[in-house]
Amino acid sequence: MIYSKNWVAKLCLVFISFGLQNSCNTKRISLNNTYTNYVDPFIGTDGTGHTYPGPSLPFGMVQPGPDNRDEGWDYTSGYQFKDSVIMGFSQTRASGTGINEFGDILIQPFTKRGITTFSTGYVKSTEKARPGYYTVTLANDVKVELTCTERVALHRYSYPVSGEKLLLIDFQHGLRFLTDSLVLESEITFENNNTITGYCRTRNWVERKYFFTIQFNQPFIDVDTLPRGKKDKAPSYTVLFKNDNSTLITKIALSTVGVVGAKKNLAAELAHWDFEKIVNEADKKWNKYLSRIDIDASNDTKKTFYSALYRLFLQPSNIADVDGTYRGPDDKIYRSKSTSGAYYSTFSLWDTYRAAHPLYTILVPEMVDDFINSMVQHSLRAGFLPIWTAWGQDNYCMIGNHSIPVITDAFMKGFKGFDSKMAFNEMIKSTTSSHINSNFELLNRYGYYPFDSLRDESVSRTLEHGVDDYAISLFAKHIFADSLYNLYSKRSLYYKNLFNPQTRHMQGKNSKGEWRSSFNPLIATSPMNNPGDYTEANAWQYFWTPAQYDVKGLQDLLGGVDAFEKQLDLFFSTPSLNPQKHLGQEAMIGQYAHGNEPSHHVAYLYAFTRNPDKGKKIIASICQNFYKPAPNGLIGNDDCGQMSAWYIFSMLGFYPVNPANATYVQGLPQIKKATIRNGDKIIEVSQRNNGDLLINGCKPSFPSFDHTFFK
Repeated sequence: MIYSKNWVAKLCLVFISFGLQNSCNTKRISLNNTYTNYVDPFIGTDGTGHTYPGPSLPFGMVQPGPDNRDEGWDYTSGYQFKDSVIMGFSQTRASGTGINEFGDILIQPFTKRGITTFSTGYVKSTEKARPGYYTVTLANDVKVELTCTERVALHRYSYPVSGEKLLLIDFQHGLRFLTDSLVLESEITFENNNTITGYCRTRNWVERKYFFTIQFNQPFIDVDTLPRGKKDKAPSYTVLFKNDNSTLITKIALSTVGVVGAKKNLAAELAHWDFEKIVNEADKKWNKYLSRIDIDASNDTKKTFYSALYRLFLQPSNIADVDGTYRGPDDKIYRSKSTSGAYYSTFSLWDTYRAAHPLYTILVPEMVDDFINSMVQHSLRAGFLPIWTAWGQDNYCMIGNHSIPVITDAFMKGFKGFDSKMAFNEMIKSTTSSHINSNFELLNRYGYYPFDSLRDESVSRTLEHGVDDYAISLFAKHIFADSLYNLYSKRSLYYKNLFNPQTRHMQGKNSKGEWRSSFNPLIATSPMNNPGDYTEANAWQYFWTPAQYDVKGLQDLLGGVDAFEKQLDLFFSTPSLNPQKHLGQEAMIGQYAHGNEPSHHVAYLYAFTRNPDKGKKIIASICQNFYKPAPNGLIGNDDCGQMSAWYIFSMLGFYPVNPANATYVQGLPQIKKATIRNGDKIIEVSQRNNGDLLINGCKPSFPSFDHTFFK
């Protein structure tokens, strides 16, 4: 059931001016929707979307929710819609990732002492979710309800009249990846009979520390310590409360800094026990963010659209305490440099630099400077810009240093709330000093990564570095750093050294300049499942990476515009060879794999051919077939909002093929009209009868237009 709350926004009248485009009209908008009505948190929970139905606030630290399992690729968020068992309810998770992480502090209500198995079935028909709220009734007749503030999870349990009132509190629990011992050390203190505090240090995808305080709205009367496993470094307890037919409410406040920080977070955000008040406040906050776009569409389209928008705003996560302190990647405590006091993590940058971050610049521009400041501060402590951070620590997953195009994009769009000189210095440092997944001495010696000098991913790493190098050259050009512009422009063209004119693909080459002999462009490779020259993709899919920033160069390699179009035609029509979801081969159209990021910009490349309508038809097909308002309606990991961002952009009718130079390539709007609310600005996106894109009544240049439409 979708939560409903009456909410009416005032009429806004704002004049929008775009310089010389004086034919644009003044716009008026009336908002009378409760946007949370259209969000279904279960979308993407059945299959490989790897989303979760539990509550969170926009960009929040905590994400309480049900855990069906604590390991396995299907359970990276802890949840699968069709699973029939719930282990309990943990307090943190990530949305749509391909590796398990978080799952801190499992709590499970039960009704009988002496049991040894706490996982239980549940009544599926009672499981409901909306933004900021989740509920389910377990097989033991306990009704569970979850909500949260930004840093505090709030649980409410309604027990049956018969039976006892007990909780399992498991500090050893976590969402695990290739480990059978998650916690390295812990310290748990029962401060009194309604407060537990402590910390755990864990090693999984990253090594990190979390601190907590747990409070109950009534005192517990007994505590039992459960036997530990051989490798367990943290305890588990069962806690007994008096069964007086009252509801039991539990607060769990978290911090990266310390127990004192967790207590401050609790005091600042949740000093009362009014569960409904927190649910209502969460709904109000979500409506504030979801109302950034108002669309004219069917109810099903609105459900798909606003659910995607909801997933986009789940991360990055602010991991600073209410006083602005946070634990850095060097395990030291710092204070946020942002005026808001925020410090962000959960940067899945190999995924999100492509569309999610460009979309943030349009929808939540007030947050972009904080994102950049967080990246730069991380680099100052870690030695290079973030690659993929969780809880402030880099897991070094994926390749490239894709904070770089994100920073350049913000700089090119005129964001000024970060130190651009410092950011540029960190970009240079991150692409000159070798570090994990990057060997610049090797790269510059050969002009590519030789496959006999790396274990795998030689082609993908070369191509991904090209994206970063291009972004630096663009930044350098605009600050008149001519020598660096020349250097990085040259480096951005290293991709040409891997183009084999015989196979017409980017192909692995060894240190002697010899092509890899055993080459099949249909076979996908990935470091964990099938090591080879590509990252979760095959040669067909990675061929198009340089087109993000150098369409003309790629056209020239192929022999011109017509040859470029022919290559696209082959890409979308060549049948797949045993597509494997663990290798990123999902949602296939020929060799196009929409379920993974390297393909995301490719349909828009038809805009640079003589037949752009081919791309528009493919984009429409993807929107219609791979995004639906159902638990199985998202094919492929959502990857911290990147899949969702692609859909939002494509429904609006444009996409940031080049995610660093403040431009967008036109596609085909899939909705009649959308109104973007950006502070006191109102931007109307619509289409003419022939499908042409209009922004505030103006037709942008084709094939691409710049960001000034949204400033």
